[in-house]
Amino acid sequence: MAKDELPRGRLRRTVAVGSVLGREGARYATTRARNLARSEEEARRALENVHLETAERMVETLGRMKGAALKLGQLASFVDTEFLPPEYAELYQRKLAKLRAHAPAMPWRKVRKVLEQELEMPLSEAFAAIDEEAAAAASIGQVHRARLHDGREVAVKVQYPGIAEALRADLQNAGVVLRFAKAIAPGLDARAVARELRERFEEELDYELEAQRQRTFARAYRGHPFIYIPDVITRLSRRLVLVTEWVEGHDFEHVLRLPQAQRDRFGEIVFRYHYGSIYHLQQFNADAHPGNYLLMNDGRVAFLDFGMTKQLDHEQIQLEVAALEAVIAGDPERARRALHELGFLPNPSKVDAERLMEHVRAVAGWYLEDREVTIDPPLVMRVIAAMSDPRSGFYDLLRRESLPANELLGRRMETGVLAVLGKLRATRNWHRIGREWWFGEEPATELGEAEWEFFEQRGTRREPLVRR
Repeated sequence: MAKDELPRGRLRRTVAVGSVLGREGARYATTRARNLARSEEEARRALENVHLETAERMVETLGRMKGAALKLGQLASFVDTEFLPPEYAELYQRKLAKLRAHAPAMPWRKVRKVLEQELEMPLSEAFAAIDEEAAAAASIGQVHRARLHDGREVAVKVQYPGIAEALRADLQNAGVVLRFAKAIAPGLDARAVARELRERFEEELDYELEAQRQRTFARAYRGHPFIYIPDVITRLSRRLVLVTEWVEGHDFEHVLRLPQAQRDRFGEIVFRYHYGSIYHLQQFNADAHPGNYLLMNDGRVAFLDFGMTKQLDHEQIQLEVAALEAVIAGDPERARRALHELGFLPNPSKVDAERLMEHVRAVAGWYLEDREVTIDPPLVMRVIAAMSDPRSGFYDLLRRESLPANELLGRRMETGVLAVLGKLRATRNWHRIGREWWFGEEPATELGEAEWEFFEQRGTRREPLVRR
């Protein structure tokens, strides 16, 4: 297989990751053995070199594989996961951060071929100029900067050839993981979850559908005081090519170096965008990936990539708010009924309502408690453990609970937003912000006041989603 070819088959992709893990595991064991004869300082340096080289090989392998494998590497770059050695977690995350926007790109000759086939015209007719070097590369496609004949700067996203086959292979491997998950949580409908995953990934491969969704978000947020959605250039967008307005801005690594007050503000904007769109648009962007954010010079945040969004019906939103209200009110029985109606409890009579309340608070307490909460990496890991770790104190409940397929992307978004806030170490009273949407209460922050002024001018009124 040529070096720039994408591994596509299920076996080939599994072997690619397995060989790296096996080889690096053997090197790690050998180094530990040799360290017995070294001084403490020599042993520390040797072990650090092994981890550094392992991280670089992981970046190279996951970057070359693209698809869901690359998404896993991107996730590990901003979530403090237990499979990264604690003393070297920062090193791995620093290396894996390259995958967020600078994964290895495919060569220009392949990009040009896809563009000309999809656009059905010479590139010189579509663009006045286009950079051959990718400005960014991610899990299923890469972006090139270009200029239209009318002078507008645009971002041209091109899908990797063969990525659809590769993603389907990754989803087959995901089926094995789901079967293991069902052993931990027998209530899980693994087939429904696998079907939901497959449908969402198929949608992510369709750039025409992504363009439609991005236009919806762009219309809804046009003129917003701190959220910016780039416009789509519809006439040049196709199934494998998406052309949008180019946005200048600072990436997430830049934001992490800002003073804490500015990081708090950025975190609130991320929270208001991902959660607020549920109530303003009845849909949300599930890909809470820090590579999809740009801090613009005027203080607004541009949100990119609409390949994985989820539309919700009003009844589901009302049910979720009713469940939140029951937990906030301290009513275990009502909370258990609401979670049963949402599909989280197949057999509610077998679940202790008080223990269930403890579990919900462990997972969502950061926005259910009426106080300022600083999101830091240990809090993120406690929440993730409470949601999925069989070693957690909620294992008995995990075995009786389920994850409804239509809630899958919501949990992905919630976990992703929490992880981003954890990297920012953002502080806010997240609960008070939520009450603006759930119960129609007064804006809790200056950003909230500016946002509601924007929506009220468009005819949206603050009103409770449930009768209290």
